[in-house]
Amino acid sequence: MSVTRTLRETDRRLTGRTASRVPAGFGKVLSAVEECAESSKLWCCAAVVMAACSGRRGRRAAAAGLTALAVAQLAANGVCKQLADRPRPPKELIPHDEVEDRPDSSSFPSGHTAAAVAFTAAVAPSLPAAGALCAVPAALVAVERVQSGAHYPSDVVAGAVIGLGSAWLTRNAPRLAVTLWAS
Repeated sequence: MSVTRTLRETDRRLTGRTASRVPAGFGKVLSAVEECAESSKLWCCAAVVMAACSGRRGRRAAAAGLTALAVAQLAANGVCKQLADRPRPPKELIPHDEVEDRPDSSSFPSGHTAAAVAFTAAVAPSLPAAGALCAVPAALVAVERVQSGAHYPSDVVAGAVIGLGSAWLTRNAPRLAVTLWAS
């Protein structure tokens, strides 16, 4: 059996298990968090609170978080989804009606996860407490994307990697530019 085939079957199995084992009440919590994160509303609100309540460090953290989020969205939704064109998980794997409320775009990667992880990872170095607080809904968004049938686990992992890369790039781009410019 090929590695690709094994990964695909593991993805399907994990998707079905996640969608069927999340208790209904927790599924409602996941859906509510995802709805708040839709169109980056949650992360924008968090940035406003940080900027308003944490002085210069808060403004710097908010700017880094929103910049990383934008880079992650561009990479995940503007580039990767266009190249991958992976179908969403089959409806028969998802034993609840949330599967009817999912986008038609490519499944790979998860743009929601990319944005959540990018924002959280970019904020954390400047405001560790805010980063820790943001990590909770970011993790819930990642789980919700699989539980709802919108994504396979590998889509979420890829989104998280894009988010981490976007945060790293956002926080290090100014130093990289100075280094390259000085060379």
